[in-house]
Amino acid sequence: MKNRSIFNMHFTTTISISLVLFLVGLECVMLMSARELVRYVRENVVLTIVLQEESTADEINRMQRLMASAPYALDSRYISKEEALQEHINNLGEDPQKFLGYNPLTDAFEVHLKASYVQADSVAQIEQQLLTLPYVDKVIYQEDILNTLDKNLGEASLILLIIALALLVIALVLISNTIQLQVYSKRFLINTMRLVGATPWVIKWPFIRRNILMGVEASVVACGMLALAYYYCANRLGIMLFPLTKMNILLLVAVVLFTGVLITFLASLTATNRYIRMKTNKLYEI
Repeated sequence: MKNRSIFNMHFTTTISISLVLFLVGLECVMLMSARELVRYVRENVVLTIVLQEESTADEINRMQRLMASAPYALDSRYISKEEALQEHINNLGEDPQKFLGYNPLTDAFEVHLKASYVQADSVAQIEQQLLTLPYVDKVIYQEDILNTLDKNLGEASLILLIIALALLVIALVLISNTIQLQVYSKRFLINTMRLVGATPWVIKWPFIRRNILMGVEASVVACGMLALAYYYCANRLGIMLFPLTKMNILLLVAVVLFTGVLITFLASLTATNRYIRMKTNKLYEI
């Protein structure tokens, strides 16, 4: 009966910690998803490099080589004046050659920038560098969208950071309370060990070791719950939260495991210290 009671307490505590660590894992997933969303949005910003009307084939080749080696270019596409005209006709249904008598469009390059370069000041520097080339006429990009993007992403990052810190504090409080209750049930045992001369570390270590192992068990359960949640979202709801790369998986597991071990260690240390310092008569008053 006693063993069953101990098992039930261990099981209940492990599940309680697992649920809290599951929330910590969801927080981590949320941050990873936000990072991927930011990267996706930034890498879909297009920089259009319009060439001079009299640009030669050699200059176009030089620009292609420049874009292939540029550290800021994710990919680039050359659009000839003929292709640009056809796209204009397809999009607007009008052919400017019919009333102008010539093709008013020029050769151009469409460049997708790497996410780390998609900031208003960085794009402005790239624009200035490109305009120094004699065969570049102008560089077109939506500056107002970049400014709005920088502002909104900054605000969103701050909100996510606040939410992450709040969830971490909640996790710390909930796990600490769970461990406190477990150690509370052993307060008389702790007092007895202290009275017979056991050193503080000898008293603390069994509780710390047991709860750290419980934290590891809870972390494994929480990771399993996260895997099931990810599978459900991806395969049943069609929602891909973040790319399932080896690095992302390792990072998620590491965060959950580290949080579980650290919080259970600190909570065990705090709880045992409290009862080691407490006088015998005080144990009956709490």
